[in-house]
Amino acid sequence: MIFERGGRKLVYENVKRRADEKNLSIRDLEKEAGLQNGTIGKWRVSSPTVKSLQAVARVLGCTVDDLLEE
Repeated sequence: MIFERGGRKLVYENVKRRADEKNLSIRDLEKEAGLQNGTIGKWRVSSPTVKSLQAVARVLGCTVDDLLEE
């Protein structure tokens, strides 16, 4: 799978870390990004859409590339 390392998604790890830095829960991040509850959690086992990544990056104040880096 794309973005996978050791059975975990790099994208999810990057999003979680950045959300934690901003004291945002994943649920609050989903709300602010206009995503359904549980969307980001699913990124541990499936790849996100570009549209979802862009929305999350906007809320986190970073770029999509930042969320994709290793």
